[in-house]
Amino acid sequence: MSADFPTSTPVQDPPPVHTAKPTRVFAWLKMGWQDMHSAMGISLLHGLVVVLLSYAVLATTLLRWELVIIATSCFVFVGPFLATGLYAVSRTLENQERPSFSDAIKAWRHASRCLFRFGLLLVFIGIWWVGLSMVLFYFFVNVSIADPLDFLRYVLTQQNDLFALWTIAGGLYAAVTFAITVVTMPLLTDRDVNSWVALQTSIRAVSENPVTMVAWAMVILALTGISFITGMLGFLFLYPLMGHASWHVYRELVDASELPTYTA
Repeated sequence: MSADFPTSTPVQDPPPVHTAKPTRVFAWLKMGWQDMHSAMGISLLHGLVVVLLSYAVLATTLLRWELVIIATSCFVFVGPFLATGLYAVSRTLENQERPSFSDAIKAWRHASRCLFRFGLLLVFIGIWWVGLSMVLFYFFVNVSIADPLDFLRYVLTQQNDLFALWTIAGGLYAAVTFAITVVTMPLLTDRDVNSWVALQTSIRAVSENPVTMVAWAMVILALTGISFITGMLGFLFLYPLMGHASWHVYRELVDASELPTYTA
């Protein structure tokens, strides 16, 4: 039996937010793995899509360096959008029901309607990051850069302030993106709230759990790094693991019991 999704967005106050100890990150990963194991086929399909998308972005940026903004924006938009299918599967399992691919399809349909504006915000942030990188490149790089590898080689080998500024800008981008998304996407998938309420809730969850959220961000960073090191193939398993685990992060930190759900 599949769960349905909210379609309207009434004006509401943000739901209560709970605190959690940093050690809970291991419990979230364990529960994420259990969900993934219970719906392995659906989960791996999500991972496969991300692997293929990663290769498409990589190929685009290597072949056409000037298209890096478009390619990155597509990845930033599609990645969170695709994860809504994993949240739906985890919710179905939580309700002691058997998940099916239709759960993910319903989630994607809902996401296409209700998460579009938030997705555009993510794209805007991604464009800001790439654009800022290009501004830094314009002012600090005085050699010819043919592709992204040349850019990374220059950043890591030259004795100037570019690497420090690039790292600070990247850290700021990552922190903002994490704070506004960590529970926003699962909440929008699960309950009938608007994007602004979900965004406020996510920021509050991070601000009230700073150490725990830093620990969770480090886990995500490590798993993403492993995926890159393995030539993107790690995303096949680690993307669905992070998606399912993120559902349990949301469920533990946010008390959404008083928020309305959509019923067909």
